[in-house]
Amino acid sequence: MSYFDAGYERRPSYFVIFILMLISALIGGIVALYLAPHILGHEAALPPPAGEQEGPQQQSPPVVISGYESPVVAIAEKVSPAVVSIVNYQQTGFFRQLQPSSGSGVIFDSKNGYIVTNYHVIAGADRLEVIVEGEHRYEGKVIGGDEQTDLAVVQIKANNLPEAVFGDSDKLRVGELAVAIGSPLGTNFERSVTAGVISALNRQISVTGASGQEVNLNVIQTDAAINPGNSGGALVNSRGEVIGINSVKVSRADVEGMGFAIPINDVKPIIRQLIEKGYVSRPFIGIYNYQVVTEQLAQWYDLPQGIWVGGIVPGGPAEKAGMQVEDIIVRIGDQNIKTAADLQGVLKKLKPGDQVVIRVVRKGKAIDLQVTLGEMPRS
Repeated sequence: MSYFDAGYERRPSYFVIFILMLISALIGGIVALYLAPHILGHEAALPPPAGEQEGPQQQSPPVVISGYESPVVAIAEKVSPAVVSIVNYQQTGFFRQLQPSSGSGVIFDSKNGYIVTNYHVIAGADRLEVIVEGEHRYEGKVIGGDEQTDLAVVQIKANNLPEAVFGDSDKLRVGELAVAIGSPLGTNFERSVTAGVISALNRQISVTGASGQEVNLNVIQTDAAINPGNSGGALVNSRGEVIGINSVKVSRADVEGMGFAIPINDVKPIIRQLIEKGYVSRPFIGIYNYQVVTEQLAQWYDLPQGIWVGGIVPGGPAEKAGMQVEDIIVRIGDQNIKTAADLQGVLKKLKPGDQVVIRVVRKGKAIDLQVTLGEMPRS
């Protein structure tokens, strides 16, 4: 006898089985009719006959799907015309032939023909060509550029130009829609549109600038695809406002979906200065060869964390205020200074001519110095 073999049992007649099945079906139907509304959380109701109302409760309007469902389509149609391709021609080789490289830009002032782009897009150009809406070609003139922020302003002479609207990058939230528009891999793919989300805000990254110097940038991180040639293009929010200028992509085989854009609120004051002066005026303390006293060094040598001053510019603001070599800067205004990023962050908020109190530690003693900031030399 196997496990499934229960031996012989007396079986009921077919008539009895039929009656039992009928009774079970009736009981099951009654139970289901009673329990279903409670399980589903509301009572089921048939729609009222035509012309009758259920009562004071109003029905929601029907969802109508018409045209394009994705907001990306409307964003692309609104902003793409103001995103241009920029071709940088440089003379190279023995015969000084013009070799092109390309990037993107965003028209933000149609009346004056102003375009914002990345500094590395226009650096070293012997000639610039700007392509608008894929067919109109104009000679571009560099109004000003700033390697430290990787931003530049280019001007073209044209009428009836499209224009993008700048948004407020301070209002961005992680997870909201982000659309990147630019010309990846050259003008053959101009005004390409990719979509993703805002992955993170206020990322601090270091990149190699056009001159080979290290540049520190505060950026928006997004997973919208940003590729070579997208640089200088627009990162756009769901309202069709430019909230960033595309700048950098992480190019590693094991990394996907990490692109970065310069927040538009950081861009606005820079391009304003570039238009007014052709360069960015920065505050200047008048120190050099400074080193960061890290937490570890501070413990080893019984020093405060801060910026160790290796050199003082003769006649500069620091010397006039009484700062000395080997002083350690620990505070500027109400901001503690422990890293180079702290120092740069404070100076970004100040301008030449501002007066600040800089606290230094000299031989274990804290000293407050009144410093009038100068203007950073351009060379």
